[in-house]
Amino acid sequence: MAFARILSADQAAALVPDNAVVTVSSSSGLGCPDAVLAAIGRRFENEGHPRELTTLHPIAAGDMWGVKGIDHIAREGLLKKILAGSYPSGPSSAPPPLIWQMVTGNKIPAYNIPSGILFDMHRDAAAKRPGVLTKVGLDTFVDPRHDGCAMNARAKAEPVVKLVQFAGDDWLHFDAIAPAVAIIRATTADERGNLSCEHEGGVLGSLDQALAVRNNGGLVIAQVKRLAKFGTLKPHHVLVPGVLVDVIVVAPDQMQTTHTPYDPAISGEIFRPLDSFERPEFGVQKVIARRVAQEMRRGDAVNIGFGVSANVPRILLEEGCHGDVTWVIEQGAVGGIPLLDFQFGCSSNAESIVPSPALFTYFQGAGFDASLLSFLEIDSEGSVNVSKLSHRPHVTAGAGGFVDITARARRIIFSGFFTAGAKLEISGGKLVIAREGKVRKLVETVEQVTFSGRRAREQGQQIAYVTERCVMELREVGVTVTEIAAGVELERDVLAQAEFKLHVADDLRLIDPCLFDPAPFGLKLKEA
Repeated sequence: MAFARILSADQAAALVPDNAVVTVSSSSGLGCPDAVLAAIGRRFENEGHPRELTTLHPIAAGDMWGVKGIDHIAREGLLKKILAGSYPSGPSSAPPPLIWQMVTGNKIPAYNIPSGILFDMHRDAAAKRPGVLTKVGLDTFVDPRHDGCAMNARAKAEPVVKLVQFAGDDWLHFDAIAPAVAIIRATTADERGNLSCEHEGGVLGSLDQALAVRNNGGLVIAQVKRLAKFGTLKPHHVLVPGVLVDVIVVAPDQMQTTHTPYDPAISGEIFRPLDSFERPEFGVQKVIARRVAQEMRRGDAVNIGFGVSANVPRILLEEGCHGDVTWVIEQGAVGGIPLLDFQFGCSSNAESIVPSPALFTYFQGAGFDASLLSFLEIDSEGSVNVSKLSHRPHVTAGAGGFVDITARARRIIFSGFFTAGAKLEISGGKLVIAREGKVRKLVETVEQVTFSGRRAREQGQQIAYVTERCVMELREVGVTVTEIAAGVELERDVLAQAEFKLHVADDLRLIDPCLFDPAPFGLKLKEA
């Protein structure tokens, strides 16, 4: 093969053929090759090509906050099919992204495939194996007995996953899909296409995606911030070797992540002083995060997701326990302090930043100790939905890595509000429900099973649900209330607000009253 060529974004876009399978490396605004995607959109607008692309996105490309990503190419005629771990998401008050309009309008077949499985599909395509055989997703929306990953009617008509028998057991099988084009991102490329990621908050899956394309005779386009002379990049700093790269596109203004042109603390080039991290404001959400923090054990490696639980590392910091738990997030950061809001998916002061596919192997095999995640709905079997809200689809990003993470996790602590829209206050060390929420979140049957309570019981997983008014556990009899907040009436505020029968533990306890006081509460971590 020839050495990599340095082209403009428009010249690179001109190389993308009609009917190609295109894989894109990104995680919302983090590491998004936005300049190249924008150029493909411009080319289609001007020439009507490329046409009929199938795109693969292990994690979402773009967001609703200034990085368009997939929306550059979400046009009828240009996009034929999409398989993604997650999709751009945002507030219900904002217009849905163009890709969501195509999905919900049944314009193209659209699939929500767990991020880790999509990375596995790339590795199998690179090795020319027949596809992914996995138990990840059994008895969830991934399972063809449920939705089979399909997000609309057109996707249901073209299944991507099969239930198969192997060695006397049930497995899911996904065919490997050989991509013809990869669009990846890095910080620096040398003159021969060697790529380094020194300003990136995560390296994501660029290497695996490039391998899948190179081994199937395709085109690898790398968007970078700057060029370097050949031979000046240190070998250990090169993430993707130049032998895998065909085209380099220089985009000096590429964003590190959403609303962040560049922050050296995100890429681990400097460490922030611990007192520079904002502590959560006292309120009901902080009380929930504090109660989740009480479940942590010294020395544990803990995965953390978006929502209330994202504040738990700040609770440990505030309580003088920073460093006693190692936080692990799917975008690649291990250790440090996971960031919030627009910078979620990044960490500052990380111990290491590793490729996402490696972390998903770690998650799928349950090498970690616990996971802290959110919920939209919980049902009578203890199953959880985080991936689908039909009346506001773009409010949720889809499953992302949630299914990979929860498939075998030994301990999972879900957190969230018991009902949606309640007016809640804290007064005199007690919870006050000034107005009950209009939307119940404990429902008879979740709209979509993202986590299977039935399978969790079969596998002996330890499952807890922490809310502002009570703590529940998944036991053999079902979802069981084990703790209740001071100021809450069990029958009126808990049992009557669930659509299914909640069980009550014989030794029902009060949630620690110290959590409802603004002062530090003296967190003592359990021993592992």
